[in-house]
This record gives sequence, C-alpha cells and structure tokens, in this order.
Amino acid sequence: MRRRTKALTLSLVLFLTCGATTVTAEAAETVKRTAECQGDWLPATPTAADIMSGKVDFVGLPPVQVDKDVNWRTDPYRNRSWSMVFHSLRWMGRLVADYETSGESAYLARATEIAKDWVADNPRGGGGAKASPYAWQEHPIALRAPALVCLSKHVNAPWLSKSLAEHATVLSDPRRYEKGHNHGIDQDIALLGIGCRYKNAGWSNLAVRRLTETVKLDVDSQGVLREQAPRYAIYVYERLKVAMDRIEECGRKVPADISRRWESLEDFISHSTQPNGFMVPIGDGGADVRPVGYAHPKKTVRVFGNGYVYGRTAWDDPASAFYSIRFGPGLKYHGHEDHLGVTYYAQGRDVLVDVGFHSYENNAYRRWTMSPQAHNTPAVVGAAFRARTTTTLSSSSIRDGRQSYRLTDRAYGVPRTRSVLVNHEQDVMAVLDTVPRGSRVGNVWHLARELSTVSNAGGRIVVKDKTGWKATLVQLSMPSCRPVDGLRVVQGRQNPYQGWVSPAYLRKQAAPAVLSPTSENALLTVVVPGTDNPSVSCSGGKVRLETAKGPVSFRAAGADLS
Repeated sequence: MRRRTKALTLSLVLFLTCGATTVTAEAAETVKRTAECQGDWLPATPTAADIMSGKVDFVGLPPVQVDKDVNWRTDPYRNRSWSMVFHSLRWMGRLVADYETSGESAYLARATEIAKDWVADNPRGGGGAKASPYAWQEHPIALRAPALVCLSKHVNAPWLSKSLAEHATVLSDPRRYEKGHNHGIDQDIALLGIGCRYKNAGWSNLAVRRLTETVKLDVDSQGVLREQAPRYAIYVYERLKVAMDRIEECGRKVPADISRRWESLEDFISHSTQPNGFMVPIGDGGADVRPVGYAHPKKTVRVFGNGYVYGRTAWDDPASAFYSIRFGPGLKYHGHEDHLGVTYYAQGRDVLVDVGFHSYENNAYRRWTMSPQAHNTPAVVGAAFRARTTTTLSSSSIRDGRQSYRLTDRAYGVPRTRSVLVNHEQDVMAVLDTVPRGSRVGNVWHLARELSTVSNAGGRIVVKDKTGWKATLVQLSMPSCRPVDGLRVVQGRQNPYQGWVSPAYLRKQAAPAVLSPTSENALLTVVVPGTDNPSVSCSGGKVRLETAKGPVSFRAAGADLS
C-alpha cells in the first residue's frame, strides 16, 4: 500500500507542475535541438515522410498502413519483434527529432497525436477494447520512455507527464527489472532519463546503481557478454555509450565499473568478427551483422574464459584464416546448444558455418536452429541430450602457426570429448571426437551455402563454389585411420529440419550439411581448403596430408591432437 501511495504521489507532482497541453511556439529556425531527441538511438526507418503518410515498416518486413487513429492491437505479421518496435514509439520519436532539425511543426503535431492516442488506448493494467497486451511488457516500456521524454522537451501536457510517471513507477519495480541483461540496461537508461527530466533524484540514483550492477553481471572483465550471442555485445556497447552520455548530461560521474566493462567489449567484438568483416553468427546473431569502427587488438588468438575461442592468421586481411570454438556455461538468454561447435573460414571463404539466427518466433525452425543438430557438434548416438550443460576447455596449445584445444562435457550423460587442431599457412582444421567404450559417436558439419557437392566417396566430400574453388572434408575412423563409409550430404530437408542456413533475419536457404554414420570408434574429421585431392596417410599415430600449399602432419593420440 505504501508503494502504491508513493507512485500516485509522484504522478500527481508531475501532473501539477506541467500545466495544460501546449506545443512550443518556436519559429522553425529557432527550434532547439536536444540531447534527449538527437543521436543514433532512433531508427532510420520509417522516415518522417513515411509516418506522415501513414506507413510504418519495422524489422525489415513490408510497410503497414496505420490510420490517423492508430489501432494499437495491430499485429499484421504475428511477429514479436515487430510488435515490440511498434509499441516502443521510437518511430514517433523520429518525428520529434526531425522536427528539431527541420522546424516542420506538422511533425511535432503528429508525434503528439500518436503519443496521446497510445496513452489513451493503453492504460496501465490493461482493459478496454483498444488496449494491446504487449503495451506494458518490460522491453517496450524501456524503449518507449526515452521517446516520450524526447516529446516532453517540446510538449507540456498533464497526460504526458502522468504517463512518464507511470513509466518510471513500472521501471522502478524490482519485480519487472531484467538484471544482468540488455533489457535491464534499456530499463535503466529509461528510468535515468525520466529522473533527470523531472529532477527526481530517487529515480536517477536507482537507475545508476542498478546499471552498475547489471553491467558487472552481464559483461565480464574480458568483455564477454553472458547473453551468449556476440551480436548483442554490439547492442550493449552502443547502449552503454548512450547510458554514459545520459549520466554525464544529468550532471553525474560515470561509475568506473561501467566505463571499464564498456571498453572491454570492443576487444570481444573485434575477435568475434571474421576476416570478411561480418560477425561470426553464434547464438542469436545474424550472418549479415557487420561491426564497424571497432579497433582490433594485436593478438590474433584469444581464449575467452566464458566460452569462446577465436583465432586468425592476420588482421585486416580478408584472405586470413579464422576459426571459432564454443564451450563454457550452459545455454542462457540468446545462446544456442552449440557447445563443442566450431566454424572455419579460410582463403577468403566461409567453409564450416553456424546455421545462424532466423527469428525469435517460437516455431519448429527456430527450435531447430537452437539445437545441437544445427551446429558443427558431436553427439552420443542413442543417448538423451541434456540441455544447458557446461562444457570445459581442458587444455590448449597456442603457437603462431598452429593451435590445438581439448574440450569435454557430459551433455549426453557420458563424457564426450572433442579435440581441435588448426594449422595455418597450409590451411587445415582437424577435429577428433571420442566417447567412452560402449557408446557410439556421430557428428554433423554445416557447409557454407555458396558451396555445392562435387563428389562423395571413400570417406571424402569434395565441394566447390561458383568460381571453381574447392575444399575437401575427409573423415577417418581412429585409431585404424580407415576412411568412414556412409557420409551423407543433406540439403534443404524439412522433416526433421537439416541442411539449412539463415543468411539474414526471417530468411533461410538450403545449404549442404554432412552427416556422419555412427561409430564406436573415434571420428577424425579433416577439412582441407583449396584442394579436391589431399593425400592422407597415417603411421604410428601420426597423420600426414598434402594440401594445396604443401605437406602438413600432426599427431592423433587417444583423444588428443597435437
């Protein structure tokens, strides 16, 4: 009861101090640009002209016509992301920002109509035929509040200040707070904005205190985001920059913990970016994400303790080799069941890929993209998979021209172990999968969509791209070193899903996936870019092969590669 009384009192204070509805009468040439409305936090689409004509388009889906009296229950695509952006009112904020830069009063008038209509139709607590069940969910609230604060810099109205007080009350509620998550960062930016706008130290103090705690939880000291999708490191990096700017604009000092963790993200983002400039699509990260403007470190190989290994032969060279390996804490937030999974980029091309991110819609394809079968992983055949299992990186050897790693977990109830060796200059990736005696192992290898199968015989898959460039995947049973018969290439299968990749949001494209037969022996998979005929031989635990750039040899002993 005391909490409710306090919330109502704060609302009343804002209501009484704001007076009647007025639109600032500044001439076009004297409209003041404000920090609350300017910056890159607003979307590029829809444009002001689109909104004025009644068209809105979000998340890359076709434009939707909205009436002057907006129907807030509109949900044309049954898409969570579309609805979130619709109710964020950031598109309304675009009108206010463009009013500031153009002086076009019609933009401000329409922005006011949209916001006032939303407030009238979507009372907190729901109710009424016009209210949307999505309106007061936690993330739309967090994204909408800054847009309303922006509007309040030019519109002085009781309905607006009262709504902002309601937003602050919800944002302050610990039961609604997403601690240690990017949504929590957005919630704190929103609460800080309202607190600073109305000089409410209680709200501002709470926002900064929570933000510090959330950042320390969500971003570790190496810059790794616990949300398990490198793409979100970009989002958090950009949002923390907004948060730090807002803290300073509010006359406060940015806590050192926030600035340090923000700086550390840059290193993680750079290492997560392939030589072609696109981020490796791990977790809920699209294959079309291209980080820009992040300085890279000197190190070409980095092991991040919370679950990522990245290596490359050089920076600033599109032809550099690159690989990723996943391990660490069990799945959470935006992660997938990709532990022990690898990707491999060589000679300017994707070779082994993650299938990527399609959407957040809870459908069969989304669930498949999150499963082990959608990643380059081993399975203990016939055993039940245990979701959210932790994987350990038990050993590593890092040299300039060669790196090797050993990883293990009990995701199938018994130990499964994967050793990975990457050789540079003479490009080779070798992977050894082992399981205990009495168990059987199988694995899947997702190849880039640009590759097509040339041949499949004698434990070898040869693929090529449209230029004629070729690569070979060789699979051997160990320790006998016999070629594995029965490799299958699956492409575009619907039931169950297999042989697909998602090159962008809401897109999927058939791509070759290599499925091994099950084996009671260890499986050694060797990927050799740039040739269709790598000679392979074994003797005394040593594997020798001939690449397009010369010979390579390594040892396969027990469960280890070196």
